[in-house]
Amino acid sequence: MAFCGISLPSSNQHHPHFLIVQNLSSAPSSLPSKTQRPPLSSSPLNATTITTSSSSLSSFYSNGKCSGRLPDGVDRRIFNLSVVGFLLSIDEPLTRFLFFSKALASQVLELDRYTDSKEGFTFLVPSSWIKVDKAGATVLFEDSNKKANNVGVVVIPTRISSLGEFGTPQFVADKLIQAERRKESTKEAEVISVSERSGHAGLQVYEFEYKVDSTRGGLKRVFSAAFVTSKKLYLLNITHSDGLDNLLDMERRMILEQVLHSFDAVPST
Repeated sequence: MAFCGISLPSSNQHHPHFLIVQNLSSAPSSLPSKTQRPPLSSSPLNATTITTSSSSLSSFYSNGKCSGRLPDGVDRRIFNLSVVGFLLSIDEPLTRFLFFSKALASQVLELDRYTDSKEGFTFLVPSSWIKVDKAGATVLFEDSNKKANNVGVVVIPTRISSLGEFGTPQFVADKLIQAERRKESTKEAEVISVSERSGHAGLQVYEFEYKVDSTRGGLKRVFSAAFVTSKKLYLLNITHSDGLDNLLDMERRMILEQVLHSFDAVPST
């Protein structure tokens, strides 16, 4: 899927997520404090290109018209609580100070909630990222500073009622990485984590993190989430270019994980 932007298969490649889609369609620890310290100030602190073949994908994927960012009642969140919690858990004052200074120096990153009421899904997206149109994607947002970082969703029909009918999270992850390794451009592919959570009304959601190094796009980190509801398969991909000039630091990882965990179903209209 290549699921922090969505990497879809080109016309001459077998993309791992595409293969999985075909199969689916057919069937914090804290350190003890040494001394008591006054509380810190509560000041706010301050995912690769979709590659698609229009001819092969347009007939397979149904592109729902997305509702866009909601002008009213938008759920805007400043990403600071998790960072503050981490700072409070750091025992050494100097370490805490250095990290705190770095966080303050970083740009404030807000997360907006994007909801597509027609297709029936929702997720958080960095407010500075730009919505773009790409063949084969239901919706796609790109980092305004680096287009290789993106997040997108694909919605396609399926004959199964839940992901559990297809297999366990580990089973799906194994199929995913096997397909990725079969690509000629892939030099290395490795699953980092596999998990399962409950979404809206107990919805079964699988989440994956893996990294791929290829001759096309270099090293990238991918966070993916998937669920099935109403005979539709929903796939979210967050892609982060993990090159030397764009390493995935802790702050960015926390943000991308927020986006990943926010992916859920909503009643469609």
